[in-house]
Amino acid sequence: MKAHAQSSYIFLGKPRVVAIVGPTSSGKTALGIYLAQKLGGEVISADSRQVYKGLNIGTGKVTKKEMAGIPHHLLDVASPKCIFSADDFKKLGEQAIASIYRSKKIPIVVGGTGLYADVLLGRMTLPEVPPNPQLRKQLDTKSARQLFALLLKKDPERAKNIEPTHKRRLVRALEIAEALGRSPAKSDAMHAAGSAYDVLWLGLNPPQKVLNKKIAERLHARLKAGMLTEAKKLHAGGLSYKRMEALGLEYRSLARFLQNKITHTEMVAELERAIPHYAKRQMRWFKRNPNIVWIKNKTEALRLAKKFLSR
Repeated sequence: MKAHAQSSYIFLGKPRVVAIVGPTSSGKTALGIYLAQKLGGEVISADSRQVYKGLNIGTGKVTKKEMAGIPHHLLDVASPKCIFSADDFKKLGEQAIASIYRSKKIPIVVGGTGLYADVLLGRMTLPEVPPNPQLRKQLDTKSARQLFALLLKKDPERAKNIEPTHKRRLVRALEIAEALGRSPAKSDAMHAAGSAYDVLWLGLNPPQKVLNKKIAERLHARLKAGMLTEAKKLHAGGLSYKRMEALGLEYRSLARFLQNKITHTEMVAELERAIPHYAKRQMRWFKRNPNIVWIKNKTEALRLAKKFLSR
């Protein structure tokens, strides 16, 4: 099927959405494009860093060539100087799904940010907790390590799935814990009115050794492709090192290296440790979703998607 072809499926009731989730480097992007080609679909990226303009090599953002003519939504929709929230993602994601449906295409949500996918597709509701400027000012003086230690005490369940070096998310989690006593569990949403969408959840989870090898290969390929040059360009364009560090993972280590806080060897070693740990946190999140069908290959994914869309 050509990339621009309309879907041949006709739906009644809730809009149907295919979601592809899993840890970093598991092959989600390629699978999403494959299904979009076969089903007449468009991709909605559910990645908390790929929403930012200029964060391309560091996030492993899909290239125009890799897209193979498949439209991708929610890439490059915000300045990295600004904060883009899960609520922002939900609003834009809902608009993208509606637009794709109007075009008679299949929305395919692809990404490793479980919070974004769950909020968009109705598995989780966002807490109605307004910002607490006084608490934020107090927490801003603490290091990520101190914030994570605080979160472990106040909300150990949230601490299991959060990036321990991501200060902004740690501060927000503590803000919610202060207001509610804990972060809202995903199961809370299951008793709510339910999702506005009928969702087929497909998961990719390669064996740990295979995944770790892919993560390492992908990291070194991105370093070779100019990840460091990209970080220098972002800083020259006005992105502060403090904000770059707050973006987490690759950008945190790149910012630390560019400020001479660590050597190049230490930066690479730091990332070789941090990214597999991040993949484990992603899997802890996804394993709490009983609706995910963990697939072995693209043939199985296509079969399940066709069956789901033909109901």
